[in-house]
Amino acid sequence: MTVLDASPRPAVRWPDRLAPLAAGWLGLWGVLALVATLTGDGYPFGANDPDGGDNLLRLIPVRLGAPVFAALLLTGAVAALAMSRPAVRTSRPLRALLAGYGWAVAFVLAVVVPDLQVLIILGYAPMLIIGAPFGWPPVDYAEVFTWALFARFAAAVGGLLLAGAVLIWLRRTANACVACGRVDARRGWRTPAAAARWGRWAAGIAAIIPVGYALTRFAWAVGIPLGISRSFLTEMQQSGLVWAGLGLGAFATVGAVLTLGLVQRWGERFPGWMLGLAGRPVPVRLAVVPATVVAVAVTAAVFGIMTNPAFWESAGGDGFSLATAPVLLWPAWGPALGLATYAYHLRRRGACPRCGQD
Repeated sequence: MTVLDASPRPAVRWPDRLAPLAAGWLGLWGVLALVATLTGDGYPFGANDPDGGDNLLRLIPVRLGAPVFAALLLTGAVAALAMSRPAVRTSRPLRALLAGYGWAVAFVLAVVVPDLQVLIILGYAPMLIIGAPFGWPPVDYAEVFTWALFARFAAAVGGLLLAGAVLIWLRRTANACVACGRVDARRGWRTPAAAARWGRWAAGIAAIIPVGYALTRFAWAVGIPLGISRSFLTEMQQSGLVWAGLGLGAFATVGAVLTLGLVQRWGERFPGWMLGLAGRPVPVRLAVVPATVVAVAVTAAVFGIMTNPAFWESAGGDGFSLATAPVLLWPAWGPALGLATYAYHLRRRGACPRCGQD
């Protein structure tokens, strides 16, 4: 009797719904891209996106962007539909081809399209939400929440859904539990004991990197031109950008503290000062879902920055400074946070409610 022979419990049906959901989401946006292709209006990237300097889509002419996206999204939807079928015996080349294409489309949507803008909005979100009723920060929200930004988030959602669909399909065709992926839970580096060891290293790296970035922003906020000229700091103080940097620095610091929670006791049980929740177990998804979103957003931001020649021109040679040095460490931030999050999941997931393996 294999794992797949066990009757799935009604409470764990989400793996079966992920591929159809991904197909529907990608199909919807594929139709919108097709409409943009036919009408010549509505494509938000490339030359139509004033904030797309760190996005590889800047290299695609607008007249080609919409049809390329339509083809990518619609074929991705077809691939997701193919993965939603019951598991059948699939040849190894066909399995590799379908999985490879699914992973490629998911990478483009979740990492290439979003770029730095998504991470910036995530960082500014608390400030924008809390300050909106008071008219602070003094920004035009219509210029912040644009169609291009909305399309970035939509692409990221589609990429994550498709990645999940590919993962579930690979588990199903490998005769593993589709909910947890376990075949033999007591072997290898994915045991709770092993995850506790390598997870600490990953969490430490993922926590240190954003702190270095935050220190420069805190220095600017108190008038110390760390890594920049005094005149540039004065310009930022006059324009208010220094306070925006302070907000991003605070977001990075809070993120670093929460990252350490992935390997601390208070990350597993709510601390005593949290009235009404003290001592209760922290829901695993409450930690895993936000950390995964940030890990993907950071990876997307790094990919955009590192593929922009303008960044290397400013960071190299005379342009290298304490302001740009922390960003050079960012390529390790997203993967480290992702690994720390996965280690936390492995340590705390317990027995699978679908297959029963512990």
